[in-house]
Amino acid sequence: MPPTRRRTAPVLGLLALLAALVTPVLAAPAARADGPGAGSPWVVTLGDSFISGEAGRWAGSSNASSTRADALGPTAYFDNATHTAETTPRCHRSASAEAYIGAGVQGLDLACSGATTSTSTASDGSFKPGLDFADDGAGHVGQAKTLQTFAASHDVKLVVVSIGGNDFGFASIIQQCVTDFLTSPSWWPDYCRDDASVTAHFTAANVAAVRAAVAGALRNVRTAMRGAGYGDAQWRLLVQTYPSPLPSSGGNRYSQSGYTRQSTGGCGFWDADLTWANGTALTTIDATVRGALADSGVTNSALLELAHTLDGRRLCERGVGLYEEVGLASWQSPGAVDRTEWVNQIRTVSTVTGPYYVQESLHPNYWAQLGYRSCLRQAWNGGAVRGGTCTRTGSGLTSLGEPVMTLQ
Repeated sequence: MPPTRRRTAPVLGLLALLAALVTPVLAAPAARADGPGAGSPWVVTLGDSFISGEAGRWAGSSNASSTRADALGPTAYFDNATHTAETTPRCHRSASAEAYIGAGVQGLDLACSGATTSTSTASDGSFKPGLDFADDGAGHVGQAKTLQTFAASHDVKLVVVSIGGNDFGFASIIQQCVTDFLTSPSWWPDYCRDDASVTAHFTAANVAAVRAAVAGALRNVRTAMRGAGYGDAQWRLLVQTYPSPLPSSGGNRYSQSGYTRQSTGGCGFWDADLTWANGTALTTIDATVRGALADSGVTNSALLELAHTLDGRRLCERGVGLYEEVGLASWQSPGAVDRTEWVNQIRTVSTVTGPYYVQESLHPNYWAQLGYRSCLRQAWNGGAVRGGTCTRTGSGLTSLGEPVMTLQ
């Protein structure tokens, strides 16, 4: 019997095996233009208090009556389905948060006030989901994992991130600066800019560590989207820098002599510390965020620069004031958006009263968040996402009830 006939079966079997392996690859469908979930496109925001909506209840400040500035009322942070409670207590995801750009786009706010790059528990026991995949089995889930679950059944086109400020110890720095202002005289000021507890956050080693942590958090976002079934070309990442909430020394409307700067204005910083906060702290934090985005290797990304969005409307800045200082009855008075502050007063544990929270201190308020919403809508750009620098470019409100902002 010819030997070639005995070899035929193994050869045919091998060819059949190769065909079985190759056929699924050849038959795989082309990537969909939309994401794994059908329906309207979604924008999802992740990160910390500067994007979650912290302080979004308040439109300006008043020491005479909280009702003058209370734009959203006591349910401002109730983000559950029935708007009766917070989904995650103390995350303060407000109704005025920037995620809700409209124009046929759905918004989801997963950010949390106090969040860092990694999931943690705050000193008051509240859960702070980071940009990771943490899951303790008891409902405490990291933001990246929550994003992955949501994106698997919704068409997420844009993920917007604000993160890194708390990794630099934002709250503790503010606390130290105000403490130094209140406990030292003007003729012998104790500056926070050279306190060991503050400078430790800005050493080369710590800056590098935060940069690496932020880069890792951004890669986690990409991992979440890939895990939900997206190709990198099917969505975009937009990373925000942080705004300046306080003017430099020459722009403060209150003298640093005495305690009026804190007792009335709620901005207890020495002049030298104000200049340091803008010239060193903020620039270092924002440079770290920019560097982290570059390091992350997430190429389907853009940067939204917000450093100067609050200029002219910052806490205690000249040209704006408390409602009683500018002679306006409430946030609904004509011109309120241009004559009141866009940043919440700094409150301490010993002075916080009524409906205020300490954690709302020095955060962009209702006016600012609506301004950021305008910035984000322009960055969305009808789905052709772009980055750029957003600034306030006019007075009054647009037809959408938002401050006049321009992205360039």
